[in-house]
Amino acid sequence: MSRPMLEIIDLCKNFPVRNAFGRRIGEVKAVNHVSFSIAHGEVYGLVGESGSGKSTVARMIMGLTDPTSGDILLDGESIATGRGVSARSRKVQMVFQNPGSSLNPRRTVGQSIAVPLDAHSHPRADRGRRVAELLEMVELPASFAQRYPHELSGGQKQRVAIARALAAAPELLVLDEPTSALDVSVQAKVIDLLVDLRRRLKLTFLFISHDLSLMRNFAQVVGVLYCGRIIETGATTEIFANPAHDCTRLLLASVPVISAEEEAMRPVISPIDGEVPTYD
Repeated sequence: MSRPMLEIIDLCKNFPVRNAFGRRIGEVKAVNHVSFSIAHGEVYGLVGESGSGKSTVARMIMGLTDPTSGDILLDGESIATGRGVSARSRKVQMVFQNPGSSLNPRRTVGQSIAVPLDAHSHPRADRGRRVAELLEMVELPASFAQRYPHELSGGQKQRVAIARALAAAPELLVLDEPTSALDVSVQAKVIDLLVDLRRRLKLTFLFISHDLSLMRNFAQVVGVLYCGRIIETGATTEIFANPAHDCTRLLLASVPVISAEEEAMRPVISPIDGEVPTYD
């Protein structure tokens, strides 16, 4: 049995809570003993409401914040500490939620895509060809290399962000709400692009979203995150057909529908009590 592409083991992240005088009075458990794994070539959907800890998990995978405890294995190698920086930078890249803020407005598209090429010592003489190739992968013309972010639409900016993530030839893409800032019609085109890229480049995806409807035809496995904990996980078809937790049913019930048939398939639940992370 082959080892997973990504394995999250009992991961925790606590943030300090301070009073008006800066004195620490407790902590919030943003991620609380989270464990899951993603097989090579799989799309794992991590879904949850805003504040559930999804982006904190992504930031720990990318090394943007350190775990309080637990481990992160990338292809069997720990990347939870500085020892795994080299493996992480080559094997995993991230596409952020807002392409407008993730692209430097002072850089052309070509310069932004070239940053990871330079970081990984790609020959400068070949940089122009590689940038054009990456733009073609995301269905943009090579001439876009000379444009600045303000000259692009939201969907075009996200395609550039995807091209930049692919520049390092990663094996795993962490997609943190990559379509939430886009119009619905543009969302569908970006999802179709990601499906095609995964097939062609044999990529593995961690797809993070608050929208369960995006998971139905994209993710093979779904984990539901609530108040920093994984409360339910399983095959996407099973989660949609037989949600076991009230929070999952609530997320499914909030999915917009356009027909009476779809309305009949929505779970009917009574209001549930909310919960906020506690101070310890």
